Amino acid sequence: MPSIPSSSANSASSTLPLGACLRGWLDHLQRNQRLSIIRPGINLSFGVAGIANRLDGQSASLFIKPGGHEIPIISGLLSDRRWMAEAMGVEPSQVLERFEHACLEPLPWLETAEPSCQQVVHHEVNLLGQLPIPIHNEHDSGAYITAGLLITRNPHTGVQNVSIHRLQVSGSDRLGALLLPRHTLAYFQESERNNDDLEVAVVVGCDPLTLMASQAIVPIDHDELEIAGALHGRPLSVAKCVTNRIRVPAEAEIVIEGRLLANAREEEGPFGEFPQYYGERAERHVIKVDAITHRQAPMFHTIVGGSLEHLLLGGIPREATMLAHLRRSFPSVRDVHLARGGVCRYHLYIQIEKRSEGEAKNVILGALGGHYDIKHVVVVDTDVDIHTPAEVEWAVATRFQADRDLVLIHESQGSKLDPSTRDGIGSKMGLDATVSLTAPAMRFKRIHVPGEAEVDLTAVAQAAGADWQQLFGKPSNS
Repeated sequence: MPSIPSSSANSASSTLPLGACLRGWLDHLQRNQRLSIIRPGINLSFGVAGIANRLDGQSASLFIKPGGHEIPIISGLLSDRRWMAEAMGVEPSQVLERFEHACLEPLPWLETAEPSCQQVVHHEVNLLGQLPIPIHNEHDSGAYITAGLLITRNPHTGVQNVSIHRLQVSGSDRLGALLLPRHTLAYFQESERNNDDLEVAVVVGCDPLTLMASQAIVPIDHDELEIAGALHGRPLSVAKCVTNRIRVPAEAEIVIEGRLLANAREEEGPFGEFPQYYGERAERHVIKVDAITHRQAPMFHTIVGGSLEHLLLGGIPREATMLAHLRRSFPSVRDVHLARGGVCRYHLYIQIEKRSEGEAKNVILGALGGHYDIKHVVVVDTDVDIHTPAEVEWAVATRFQADRDLVLIHESQGSKLDPSTRDGIGSKMGLDATVSLTAPAMRFKRIHVPGEAEVDLTAVAQAAGADWQQLFGKPSNS
């Protein structure tokens, strides 16, 4: 079995056990039997994605010489909520609180002059020749970088933004980029107004905490690399790019340096996205690549479109942000969950300790205003486990009446990637599935068998395979 590069020595000083590099996380996954090493030569077109999808949620996948390329591919790093908790060093129930604390208490990064990510520098660029960039889904328009952290700088303040965007390889040194209405687009529009390009870096192959930090929903001009430092418990080590002023994680595997071109748009898409549909082809933004730097013997991280890694990586940071947002106005909110059936973006379940009638509807309105992706909201009482879809469905089935408990809002901004909308414009819905405070005590009393949870089945059950007829003294063939 091929060996996995070990985490660097300076990573061991982290307050968390995994260090600030991808290699420390791979060590952890391998120790816990969650890393599948795939034989050499798997096809870059659909082969890598197919195997990664089959192992999704069970183990990460490390592909040796994919398509004959010397650089291995890794996928499925964060395809389970419990793994994210392990990366943070907390219990699963503490993930949202830990993430929100990091957003509120970021740590400024520290710059280093000898970063691992610049051990090798290529000024002559050939993206498909130098990197093993796969094609994922059947109708994708080509090879895509899907796990790259796109880092930009505010052209006025210099404050950075970190996010993940799909990046289509459209030439040897050219990438097509889908920029949705977020902070990266705001920075670019400011530069383009002055006919200036916007400096960028695309970072491929980061530790899981930095990946999660990139998805934080925070106000503009909050550098997500500082949130990554807070998650690590120490400032993140960064390095200045070779060809521009962007600072990137020093322990990253690969960095693609370039510029978002002012006044340039080219065809991009289709591409298989998180809603399990294809994002359509359209004129989109363009990145001109100026250089590629990487570690010795680097690894290339890819996220298969629509995979659990894709869904959870965006979902859990959104949950943390939404929980904090709602609690500021509604102290009764106990927990939130972006359901997998709603692609961890569109369906939000909220658990409240109800104190007054009408409160649940106010919570619904607050949630719909918290992020434009939220499409359907269900509010339940504290006796309903919002992490179990059948529990939420049960609450809707037995506590909700459409004539009094339904909230409908038409012609509102939603996700442009939701194919049921009109270019992102559609309707939103909230369901109040809480019990009326004036209901008779026994009307909504859940059934319960006393002592059921404490039963030790191994102590009371006969061995598997026991013949029931023999227990009654009858021959088994009678």
